[in-house]
Amino acid sequence: MTETLIRNPHLDAPPDQAPDQDAELARQAAAQSAIDGAGCHAGPEQMKAAAKAAGNAELMEGFERDYPKGPHEQPQSMCPAFGSLRVGLRMRRVGTILSGSACCVYGLTFTSHFYGARRSVGYVPFNSETLVTGKLYEDIRDAVHEMAKPEDYDAVVVTNLCVPTASGIPLGALPKEIDGVRIVGIDVPGFGVPTHAEAKDVLSGAMLKYARGEAAAGPVMAPRQGVSERPTVTLVGEMFPADPVVIGQMLEPMGLAAGPVVPVREWRELYAALDCAVVAGIHPFYTASFREFAAAGRPVVGSAPVGADGVDAWLTAIGDKANVARGKIDAARNAFVGATRGALAANPITGRITLSGYEGSELLVGRLLVEAGADLKYVGTACPRTPFSKDDADWLKAHGVEVRYRASLEQDIAAFEEFAPDLAIGTTPVVQHAKQASTPALYFTNLISARPLMGPAGAGSIATVINAAIANKARFDKMTEFFDGVGTGDTAGVWEDKPTVNTAFRKKYAARMNISKNAVDAGEAVGT
Repeated sequence: MTETLIRNPHLDAPPDQAPDQDAELARQAAAQSAIDGAGCHAGPEQMKAAAKAAGNAELMEGFERDYPKGPHEQPQSMCPAFGSLRVGLRMRRVGTILSGSACCVYGLTFTSHFYGARRSVGYVPFNSETLVTGKLYEDIRDAVHEMAKPEDYDAVVVTNLCVPTASGIPLGALPKEIDGVRIVGIDVPGFGVPTHAEAKDVLSGAMLKYARGEAAAGPVMAPRQGVSERPTVTLVGEMFPADPVVIGQMLEPMGLAAGPVVPVREWRELYAALDCAVVAGIHPFYTASFREFAAAGRPVVGSAPVGADGVDAWLTAIGDKANVARGKIDAARNAFVGATRGALAANPITGRITLSGYEGSELLVGRLLVEAGADLKYVGTACPRTPFSKDDADWLKAHGVEVRYRASLEQDIAAFEEFAPDLAIGTTPVVQHAKQASTPALYFTNLISARPLMGPAGAGSIATVINAAIANKARFDKMTEFFDGVGTGDTAGVWEDKPTVNTAFRKKYAARMNISKNAVDAGEAVGT
């Protein structure tokens, strides 16, 4: 490396906030430690230690408080930053810049475009020198200035991935706005944020905090559709587009209206989200977002109007928090509890089911399945236990369902093996495992969570796909019978001669795989 130059990564900060030379030398040492530890392939503890030494101790402690981890101590799904990236890419007039290892940025942008993003993603590359010297910060700052054009954007979101976070690249030192364009810097390291679902909260919470400060400072822009004449209920958590409409219909007898859905699709919706009577924590893991609503004096109600019991309890809780008269609350309950119960009775589900996923709505879907008549044995979610999921977990346990937070893939598969369901609903590897066992299976994200769940509409929509899948058991048995005898794994296929089993290689490969598995169990970060 060429001669190391000590740079001040806080060039945009006021003089009294600029770090002294000793602090900058400590940051450089931490950055070099992250590089020496093989960058993003280092273990999480080494990355965390580097981040704390580089000045990000408070950030890491915040992650540990907001997003407590589980037994596997690392994401078992996609890179968490995909969640926050997707939120930003779905917003109108919001630009996105990533800073991280090139392989990570490539994977994130590929996945985002695969899911329909139709805009470019900014990328600020780095090497060991720019990372250690702090030149990377200057490059990010220059990129932000170049991108922040008010005719194009209301805001620009800058995201640090693993290595820049571990190296202490200080996005908080960026200007808060440039020519009226808001600058929002967030860190989403795989060693600090466990799931892509929670990364959505990282960005949503940061934007709500920024917008709350703007609203406190003076008048802000009204929603595109105008200000609601009725008190609103902000809905937190991504959901099927029809669900907010159905929720609005259920709220109408109480004199309330459905407000914006967080994550929002436009910056101005943040102000309307904060200007509500009650917050509905449909997805219970938005801890940072709930903190901003609490700071704005807005009460949060957990769970959702799913199933007859859920509709009844949720309408009552929302009405109470919004100070709605008891007569109006009862009118809403009378109108929709019976309708939901009727829809459930008209669309029964029969069969044993195991359910798992990483979207955050797994417990809600579980409640709906049970009320529809399914013999649900297990619900696993990659998301953490929070106060706002307690009612759903208690309800499921009272109905004989095992609930597991921060469930690992191994635990989800173990539940499948234990309960031998007629249908497995889960992540891609769970679905694969079930189909290999001739059991019908559905991918939770695309086939279950992407459907209406709320009120009578949800009760009627989910039974069709569930019952159709269970009815396919005979097809799976037929396929298994057809392919019987062609082998499995490395002996699968049609062979002129029986494949020779290389026992020595198998032992060597098994030992190597066991080392890799132990590394995962120990929580080592892998390419995030």
